[in-house]
Amino acid sequence: MLACVLVQLFYAVYFFWPFARRAPEASAAAPGPDAEPVSIVVCARNELDNLRRLLPLLLQQDYPAAFEIVLIDDRSHDDTYLYAQQLVQYYPEKIRLVTISRTPDSFAPKKYALTLGIKATRYACLLFTDADCIPATNQWLRLMQRGFAKKDGADLVLGFSAYAEAPGFLNQLIRYETLLTAAQYLSFAWRGWPYMGVGRNLAYTRACFTATKGFASHIRQLSGDDDLLVQDAVRQRQRVAVVADPSAHTLSAPAETWAAWWRQKRRHLSAGRAYRLPDRLRVGTFVLANMLFYLTTVVLVFSPNNWVSLIVVWVLRTLFVSVVYARLSQRLGQPVIVGLLPVLDAVYFFQYLALGISLFLNRTLRWK
Repeated sequence: MLACVLVQLFYAVYFFWPFARRAPEASAAAPGPDAEPVSIVVCARNELDNLRRLLPLLLQQDYPAAFEIVLIDDRSHDDTYLYAQQLVQYYPEKIRLVTISRTPDSFAPKKYALTLGIKATRYACLLFTDADCIPATNQWLRLMQRGFAKKDGADLVLGFSAYAEAPGFLNQLIRYETLLTAAQYLSFAWRGWPYMGVGRNLAYTRACFTATKGFASHIRQLSGDDDLLVQDAVRQRQRVAVVADPSAHTLSAPAETWAAWWRQKRRHLSAGRAYRLPDRLRVGTFVLANMLFYLTTVVLVFSPNNWVSLIVVWVLRTLFVSVVYARLSQRLGQPVIVGLLPVLDAVYFFQYLALGISLFLNRTLRWK
C-alpha cells in the first residue's frame, strides 16, 4: 500500500499539480498569430439535431483570417444531408459538404470518413470536433489555432473537451473520469511525453496527417482516430502543443445510461494495446498503483492489527489527492463535488478494472 501511495504522490507532484498551477494562457484579446486560415472538420452520422446547435456556433467563431467548415455526412439516413445542403447554399464560402454513401469492408467507418473529409479541405491547419459537441466560446478557433505557434511551430495541438453537468451519480462519474484522463494526457504532453488526444478537440496540420500516412497503421481498428494518430505523430517526431484555456474547450453531451457509457469506454480503452511501450508503462503504472491501493485496502480491512495504520495512510493519501484533483478541476473548468472525490475515485478504478477484464474476455466492439 505504501508503495502504491508513493507512486500516486509522484504523479501528483511531478505531473498534475504543476500543470494545474501553470500560468494562464494569453487571452484571445491579446495579439497573436491569427493569420493562418483553418479548416474545421466535423464528421456526423444521423446528428441532425446536434448539427443544428453546433454549426451556427462554428459560423460565429471570432477569427480574423479565413476559415471553412467541412461537414462529413457519414451514411446518415435522417435529414442531415438536406440540412447541410441548405447551409451550403447560404454559406458557399464557409461550408463544404462531403457525403459518404458506404464504407469499404473492414475499414473503420469514422476513419474512412475523416480521410475523405481531410482530402476535401482547402487549408493546411485542421481543427476537429464532433457533431455532439459545442465550442465553449466564440474564441475556441482562435485559441486552438494559436497552439500551432507554440514550441517554435507545433504540428499537433491537444485541447480539452468537458462534459456537460446533469443530475445523477453517473454524470459525476463521467466528468470525474474525463478530468482524470485529461490530467494524464495533457500534463504528460506538457512534460514532453504526449501520447493521446481526444477527437472532440484536436488540431493538426495536413503535413502531420501526411507524415503519419493518415490512419493507415490502424485503419481497420474501430477506435483511435485521435489517440492512435497522436501515437503515430510522436513516432514521426511531430511537435505537440497543449491548449488548456477554458475558452478553448469544447463541451460534450455525456452518456445518459450506464450501458451507453460502458460501450463508449470499452471502445476508447481498446486502442491502448497499440500505444508505445513507454506510454503504456507510464499510464499503466498510474492506473495499477490506484487499483492496487484500493485492493490492498480491502485486504487490510480484514486485518484488525493494521486498522490504525490503514486509516492514517488512507486519510492522508485521500486528502492530498483530493486537493490536487480539486485544483485540476478549477484549472480545466470541469467542476466536481469535492466531498464526492473519494467515492468517485474508488468507483472509477474498480470500474476500470471491470472494463479491462471485459476487453480481455470479449474484444468485439461496435460503432453507432
